[in-house]
Amino acid sequence: MTDRDGATDRDLDAVVIGAGVVGLAVARALARAGREVIVLEAAPAIGTHTSSRNSEVIHAGIYYPTGSLKARLCVAGRRALYAYCQEADVPHRRIGKLLVATTEAEVATLQSYLAQAEKNGVDDLRWVEAEEAHALEPAVTCVRGLLSPSTGIIDSHGLMRAFERDLRKAGGEVVLDSPVTSGTVTDGGIVLEIGGASPVTVRARAVVNSAGLYAQAVARTIAGLPAGQVPPAHFAKGHYFVLSGPSPFRRLVYPIAVAGGLGVHVTLDLGGQVRFGPDVSWLDGVDYAFDDSRAGAFYQAIRRYWPQIPDGALQPGYTGIRPKLGPAGTPAADFVISGPADHGVPGLVNLFGIESPGLTASLAIAERVQALLAA
Repeated sequence: MTDRDGATDRDLDAVVIGAGVVGLAVARALARAGREVIVLEAAPAIGTHTSSRNSEVIHAGIYYPTGSLKARLCVAGRRALYAYCQEADVPHRRIGKLLVATTEAEVATLQSYLAQAEKNGVDDLRWVEAEEAHALEPAVTCVRGLLSPSTGIIDSHGLMRAFERDLRKAGGEVVLDSPVTSGTVTDGGIVLEIGGASPVTVRARAVVNSAGLYAQAVARTIAGLPAGQVPPAHFAKGHYFVLSGPSPFRRLVYPIAVAGGLGVHVTLDLGGQVRFGPDVSWLDGVDYAFDDSRAGAFYQAIRRYWPQIPDGALQPGYTGIRPKLGPAGTPAADFVISGPADHGVPGLVNLFGIESPGLTASLAIAERVQALLAA
């Protein structure tokens, strides 16, 4: 679909809405399975929202509830992702993560993390006493820790480019500046109205709604999809500050989790830049504005485990927004991967609440979506 020359009723095999990391992974899987795939992206580039505004962490799968999609797809996806990065030469490092208790009272929470990780099939965590933790991370102050050797970091843009490259090799295509404005369920497939410079109407046998922050908005425009199958949308915003000067850290450092997220933790990018975040605030919509005044709260949180952080060391970085399925103060909801058996619309899969660990789980999510459409 390289032109937008006024065609009003073009028949397509499979359409994926959204060219983030998950949408591209899904499109790649469908194309490699022999389907003709078009990805429709509203923005002028791939991965402009959640996929490029995160910590770029390959998660081990520690925290998620037993049997949840997040737990199962994170563990399976992490294994697949490391293998894929090696095969496709995607920049990444299995850098490891140190989870720390800064008081004796927090050790029980670390114990709960260990127990949950084992239930999820993460069997390589090990205890680290204070002396060893200091040897591993001299800047960190803690009473005990857990070391997660399976945690890593990745170039998220490099991963998306690799997925897009594979998609194109398999005959698929990404079409930018192509927002889906509405849809209609028909006997012959799902009719989509596509906006942009040259609006067009297409009919697809299969549609995967992977629009991320806008997945619910897209789903609500599809006439024939029961309204009760579209969950409420909530937006959790995180700020990331970066550290000026050289890094005192060798790996990721995570404090005990706080309500709404995993606390202000240490991540590193592949160039060695230290990033702290994200703290969490709640929005009614998508707004990436950076609030410098949050720095004071960051210093306070960081000094729990790095007391020596110098004043003035934090510089504004960026913000990211996660698509949540529950409001502030409620437990984090699981992924929702809603297929024909759930909503009764043949050929339609909706992906809702695909936040962390969506990047880690992307290949496993793609495999699940492919199976739903093949059923």
